[in-house]
Amino acid sequence: MNLHEYQGKEILSSFGVDVQRGIVATSPQEAVAAARKLTEQTGTGWHVIKAQVHAGGRGKGGGVKLAKSLEEVEQLSSQIIGMNLVTPQTPPEGKKVHQVLIAEDVYYPGNSEPEEFYMSVLLNRTIGRNMIMYSTEGGMDIEAVAEETPHLIFTEEIDPSTGLLPFQARKIAFNLGLSGQALKQMTKFVSALYKAYTQSDASLFEINPVLKTSDDRVIAVDAKVTLDDNSLFRHPDYAAMRDLREENPVEVEAKEAGLNYVDLDGNVGCMVNGAGLAMATMDLIKQAGGEPANFLDVGGTADAERVETAFKLILKDPNVKAILVNIFGGIVRCDRVAQGIVDAYKNMKTINVPIIVRLQGTNADIAKELIDNSGLDVYSAIEFQEAADKVQAVLS
Repeated sequence: MNLHEYQGKEILSSFGVDVQRGIVATSPQEAVAAARKLTEQTGTGWHVIKAQVHAGGRGKGGGVKLAKSLEEVEQLSSQIIGMNLVTPQTPPEGKKVHQVLIAEDVYYPGNSEPEEFYMSVLLNRTIGRNMIMYSTEGGMDIEAVAEETPHLIFTEEIDPSTGLLPFQARKIAFNLGLSGQALKQMTKFVSALYKAYTQSDASLFEINPVLKTSDDRVIAVDAKVTLDDNSLFRHPDYAAMRDLREENPVEVEAKEAGLNYVDLDGNVGCMVNGAGLAMATMDLIKQAGGEPANFLDVGGTADAERVETAFKLILKDPNVKAILVNIFGGIVRCDRVAQGIVDAYKNMKTINVPIIVRLQGTNADIAKELIDNSGLDVYSAIEFQEAADKVQAVLS
């Protein structure tokens, strides 16, 4: 589950991470009130207006602006709220901005020059350990830094049996070229950041930039946070942060129906029971010359109602030219699934694409007979290759 910047900063702050302070607003009037309150709390005269959407690169799309007066706060907020923000990480049509974060200006003059760093905490799946990735090149696209100057990317692997050790936090601060008070602050920052990552059951914390201010504070100016959906039962307060407006509406509908669905850019819809079989089915579609339009796992209770819901979800995608149903009848009987497909087909009366059904396992022969005798535009298959050939035939 992705979070907005202001929500990620709330979590960071609760674990002792110093953050750029801000107040979220949903209208220009609220933005002005937030700016006034921030001025009272922090003394800041300038304010940063940040669009709150689940996407990076907001500044490039015009979603981050600096306001030097309350009049500019109102003007810039009115421009950003309601706009369709297009960034390299949004769909081509962009994402609508419903709210902005009014943040304090932290690039104030002082005894030294501000410095920007990059830092993230994530799981290194290759070695099965958490990892802190960091760089002196903060505020930039980390992908470009990794490609053009890979020697400026550092990583610190953490042994799960010991967690982050103090010497590792100090090592990170040294590698970033810090000393004195700034080194102490960075060491504290790294330790608190890792604690936030582990105790919130996150899969990603990305801070870009981490800022060393002119008076040697170390703060998170941005926060990209992804939480593990499977752990949300332990964090009802985090689960309440979910913003369904930022998620694919079809995926939201599927989740509410208890289906595992991921939207993809393809032309063949998939309906499968079991995640492993679903992945194999997607490979099958590609080998047949098609592209999977979705990942859809209906689970072990593929009755008529569930199958009908799955069909409706798949057919919301106008790019779907065919549907492949691939069910292994272990827990569920194939004949029950076949009857569910036939009933769903008749109930919907709007399925205008060919359907290839491969049912294997318990009562597969009865299921094939049901499909073949239904009189519907449904093609049955027993073997994987047979299903692939029929997918290829209906696409050509």
